[in-house]
Amino acid sequence: MRAHRPSGARGGGAAPYLFLAPAVVLFTLFTAVPIVYTAYLSLRRTKVSGLGLGRGARREVFAGLDNYSAAVGDGELWAGWLRVLGYGAIVLTVMLGLALLFALLLDSAHVRLARFSRIALFLPYAVPGVVATLLWGFLYLPSVTPLRDLGIDAVLLGPGTVTFSMANIAVWGGTGFNMLVLYTALRAVPRTYYEAARIDGASERQIALRIKIPILMPAIILTTVFSVIATIQVFTEPTALRPLTNTISSTWSPLMKVYRDAFVNGDLYSAAATSIVIAAISLVLSFGFLRVVRDRAFQEG
Repeated sequence: MRAHRPSGARGGGAAPYLFLAPAVVLFTLFTAVPIVYTAYLSLRRTKVSGLGLGRGARREVFAGLDNYSAAVGDGELWAGWLRVLGYGAIVLTVMLGLALLFALLLDSAHVRLARFSRIALFLPYAVPGVVATLLWGFLYLPSVTPLRDLGIDAVLLGPGTVTFSMANIAVWGGTGFNMLVLYTALRAVPRTYYEAARIDGASERQIALRIKIPILMPAIILTTVFSVIATIQVFTEPTALRPLTNTISSTWSPLMKVYRDAFVNGDLYSAAATSIVIAAISLVLSFGFLRVVRDRAFQEG
């Protein structure tokens, strides 16, 4: 005798696909298609016939890997990478260190004004990057900064300090978000762990170092990967500060070079190849970091 299943259990019908359709369509239109088109442009170039005048004098032809060879051999690109690596070393160390410190302090047993502190720390993340950079930029300008009234006469946009000034903006804006991620992970830990440690005589510092931080390792790695990707893609801070100082070149970061090639020089093909190279390096760095820390963080073989 055949058993009859409820009508709702017959494979689910088309409902799941209808719910997924908007996300799939948006991902295809705004992520997959641009990636494919960028890869296509990176293999093309403009061929000029004669003096380049008249109809048909300029046409698009297949270039093979010539654009990639030019991108890899471009010294400006690698100089930008070196600047971004120095910038990233400052940002990642300070921002993630402060985020972890604030998360541990807010999760401690004797914290006061926890709700106000969470909002105050997270609020800078809600400020748009361009607005935040301009606000800090005017604080850095010697002619308008109020820091001179406090006796601080440092040149904050000079050749030796501009990287630290940009890193300060990123730390100010990103610490709150990473703190919230780590704090949320801490709040998911059963309180009985901490109570048992206190009964055994552990101090709050010992609980933080021996219990909380090891439990937080997956969240710390997650925020580190996101921060590495965001650091590689730095564009807003140097671009917005560039009109305020002559120490930031148009190719200060790799993405700034892509912007200059595409929209200032009008060479979309070279910019497309450079962007593919940047994406490949970003993937290597991100997945390389995950590969190194995977065993310790996720207990995988």
